[in-house]
Order: sequence, then C-alpha cells, then structure tokens
Amino acid sequence: MAEYAVELRDVVKEFADPGKASEWVAAVNHVTLQIRDGEFFSLLGPSGCGKTTSLRMIAGFELPSSGEVFIHGKPMGKTPPYQRPVNTVFQNYALFPHMTIGENVAFGLQMKGVEKTDIEPRVKEALRMVRLPGYEKRKPRQLSGGQQQRVALARALVNRPEVLLLDEPLGALDLKLRKEMQLELKTLQREVGITFIYVTHDQEEALTMSDRIAVMNRGKALQIGQAGDIYESPNCRFVADFIGDTNFIGGKVKSQAGRSVIVALGDGSTLRADCDGSVAAGTEVSVAVRPEKMNINSSAQLDNAFKGRVISVVYIGTDTHYGVSIANDQLVRVREQNNMPGSRPLAQQGDELTVSFDAAAARILTE
Repeated sequence: MAEYAVELRDVVKEFADPGKASEWVAAVNHVTLQIRDGEFFSLLGPSGCGKTTSLRMIAGFELPSSGEVFIHGKPMGKTPPYQRPVNTVFQNYALFPHMTIGENVAFGLQMKGVEKTDIEPRVKEALRMVRLPGYEKRKPRQLSGGQQQRVALARALVNRPEVLLLDEPLGALDLKLRKEMQLELKTLQREVGITFIYVTHDQEEALTMSDRIAVMNRGKALQIGQAGDIYESPNCRFVADFIGDTNFIGGKVKSQAGRSVIVALGDGSTLRADCDGSVAAGTEVSVAVRPEKMNINSSAQLDNAFKGRVISVVYIGTDTHYGVSIANDQLVRVREQNNMPGSRPLAQQGDELTVSFDAAAARILTE
C-alpha cells in the first residue's frame, strides 16, 4: 500500500494574467505536501492563496503546469476526474430539486451503471452514515440547510471514494449551524475512515476539525503541521497573524543565549522571547504574543512586564478584550477570561496598569 493517500510533488499551476496577456501568474507555486491515509487535512488561507486550485488539481478539474499529483502512489498525469478515486463536495450543494433525496444520492451510481439491486442498499447505507435514515422519499426543499449539506455528503460517500474533497462546504450555512456541522463532519470522517481534504478560509474551522493543516498564501504552503503546533509555534508573521489573534511587538535583537533572545524596543526597554533558531544581533524582528498569553496586573513574576495605558475595553461575555498602549506607543491586545460569577472588567479606559508575559509565550519572527 502507498505511504500517502495524496501527494503533491513540486506542483505549479500557472494562469494567464488577465491584465497582461503575455504574462503568467502562479496560482500554485512549487507546492509539495503529503496527506496520510485516513487523515482530515485542511488547506487554509485567504481568497486567492491557491487552496482551491490545489484541490481542483487533486480532483482533476485542473492539470498542473509542472509537478505531479499522486493518489495512493499512482501518478494522476492527465487522468480525467471521473477516473480518479475521489469525490468532491462543493459549497453549492447542487441537489436536483425535482428529485427525491434517494434519487439524488443514487444519481452517481446510476451514471456508473451500478446494478439496480445494489443501488437501494447503498443509498440507505449512505444516508445512515450522514444520520438521515428514512429520508429517501423527501424532496430537497423539505430539508434544512444542514440536512441538504448532509445529503450532498451522502451523494459523495455512496460512490465509496478513496479520498473525499470538500471545497468550503459549510460556507452557505449560518454561524450556529456551521459549528454544529464542523463537529458532525469530524465525527463522520472518523466513522467512515477515509481521507478528507478540506478547503477553508476560516481558521477556527480548520483548527476545530483538522488532524493537520497547510497554511497557504500567494500560491505557497507556508507551514504544514498539527493545529496546536501551528498556533503555538508559527514560522512566519503571516501564519501567526492568520491563525488566531496575535500581537506583534517590533524591535531589534540585542543578544541571544541558547533559545533565549533579548530584544531592544524603540524606547530603550527590552523583552525576552524564545527562538527555535539563531538570529544575529541587530536583526529587526517581530515578537509574536497571543492576547490570551498576556496578563494584566499579574502577581506572578513573569519574564516581561511593561507599564501601559488602557485604550479600549470590549466585553464579549466569555472574555474581556483590552487594548493597551505599552513601550514606544505600541498597541497590544490582552484577553482575560471572565471565569468567575459576576466577573467585571479588571480595568477601564484610561487606567494605568502593567502588562506581563513569559518568554515561553512569545515567538521571534524574522519573516
């Protein structure tokens, strides 16, 4: 058996620049990644980053300009979509409104010439997998948005693909239903055990469901790893900024001892942060610190502490977010959990206070 369910090896996809007919733009720019069998893998990034184009090359709707796509070790070359062992679920469910749910799910099997005696039990099995048993006789208009999405999943799963491709399939749902469907999708993937490759621009969605994530921007896969690794140890400023909220404190490296780096700020103060590699003295860096890793008026002796003034206070129920101006008028955001009954903000706009955080909570970024 092949080591990977899907592999992209140095894949490039170029399109003609609509503004300059003689020039080409790389929508996917030398991307290499390996997706394991049975993995829930997400391609995450902003619009135009290359994630959907990558998915379409796996599906066969687009062909690479160079490089190769492999599915279970077999090079796909110019193999058309219908001959690839994959199925795709789109944001637009594309259910046939005049057909029943059973007929919608059976459609792909009929096109493949599956025996009629085999179709009905496979349709029932697919609807059971998506928790819609007994819905065969209903029409799409009789179902909610979430139920229609599950029918689209059943229609894909009924073909028993080796890999299921999902292109922002929850984008048309409201926020509450999206969150419910995220958990359902992850549970379904574990139950059926096949590889899911999921495209999304929603970082929370990717963090919630994925075994691993590839963060993409401008056609490149900037970082690939588990959700916790990418969130806690981003390898560049874009990843740190795109995944969750992040404070960036600018300064120059003063010295380094092992993983510990001293950074000089513009007002003459310094801070200490961790760094996985070596960085030369005098290098301009961004120190990335998550808002929830910062503390207000903490009694603990933390590595870094700065006097500051509260610029804004936003209460959002579970947390209160503070905007605080610290060294050299740099604005940072601090998030404090409201975990006690009757919690009230720790500070008000205009208050003077201390913001502190540990070196282990900060990351040195040079890109």
